[in-house]
Amino acid sequence: MDLNQISIEAKEIIEELLDIANLKPGSLFVLGGSTSEIQGKKVGSAGSMEIAKAVIDPILEAIHKRGLYLAVQGCEHINRALLVEEEAQEKYGLEVVNVIPHEHAGGSLQTYAYEQYKNPVMVENLKGLGHAGLDIGLVLIGMHLRPVVVPVRLSRNKIGEATIVAARTRPKLIGGERARYKKSK
Repeated sequence: MDLNQISIEAKEIIEELLDIANLKPGSLFVLGGSTSEIQGKKVGSAGSMEIAKAVIDPILEAIHKRGLYLAVQGCEHINRALLVEEEAQEKYGLEVVNVIPHEHAGGSLQTYAYEQYKNPVMVENLKGLGHAGLDIGLVLIGMHLRPVVVPVRLSRNKIGEATIVAARTRPKLIGGERARYKKSK
């Protein structure tokens, strides 16, 4: 795998998605992914901390530049618990759970990110509060997003060999046929 190319793809994708999503500072951005899938292998079969670094570093840079919080989903071995900064956990009232991710329970992306965070905490779920997200390798992050998810079509649809799905959310439309709405951003 060309780690430099993986990093370039991750940077281009996150920048494009964040430009489209137009999130306010303090918003929660959800990331789920599989370094195995990036290599073209079965999820959970070939974790790589080197690939995790190539993906997480540009994503964290873009997230921090915009004043957002990054929530990184773990694998099913830790019930898809999420890594967040303690500040985000407190702001959103998320329930802390006691687990430390590693390559084989949490996954490489979450493990590498855990090492980069200032005050990492693990939370059980986001209570459907995620404002936007990126799913690398079809690992299913939708449960962490707000109820009205809008798919975002990007100029790239893969990082390495992993299919990506990008999404933002919008407020619910209520009121019926006579209601008027603000244009969605």
